[in-house]
Parts: sequence; structure tokens; C-alpha cells
Amino acid sequence: MPGFMDNYFGSLNKDACMYFYILSIIFAFVFLMAIVSVVTFGIKNYKKLDFMFLMNATFLLFNTFLAYFVNRLLHTMCVNSVH
Repeated sequence: MPGFMDNYFGSLNKDACMYFYILSIIFAFVFLMAIVSVVTFGIKNYKKLDFMFLMNATFLLFNTFLAYFVNRLLHTMCVNSVH
């Protein structure tokens, strides 16, 4: 039983930290695309901008940046904790 538990619930090696690294790259790209999208839409529709657009843009940028930051933080924690 301990072998089963170690195999399926034990610690992973350092290669498993690559998961968070890849996710941080993906979310950094999504964050940059969100910035470009918000700026482009804002320039093209300058006259139509309202409070709702500004709130949605703020939440979009905040959430995508937060996803990038959390995955980068988890990658750093993973690399520093696994030997």
C-alpha cells in the first residue's frame, strides 16, 4: 500500500515544474494580446467608450496578468522546493 500511495500521491521530480513554466508563457502571451486588443478597440471606438467598457477592460487585464503572475510564482516555488 505505501508503494501505491507514493506512486500516485508522492512528490514529483523537478521536470514537473515545467507545467507552470509553460502556463506562465501562455498567460503572458494572452496578457499581451489582451493589452493589444483593448488598446486597438479603444482607438477604433474612441467615441463609444463608456464606463462598462473600462470596467471590462480593467477586469480582463487584471485577470490575465494575475494568471501569468500566479503561474510564474508557482514555477518559482516548485523549482526552489524540489531538489
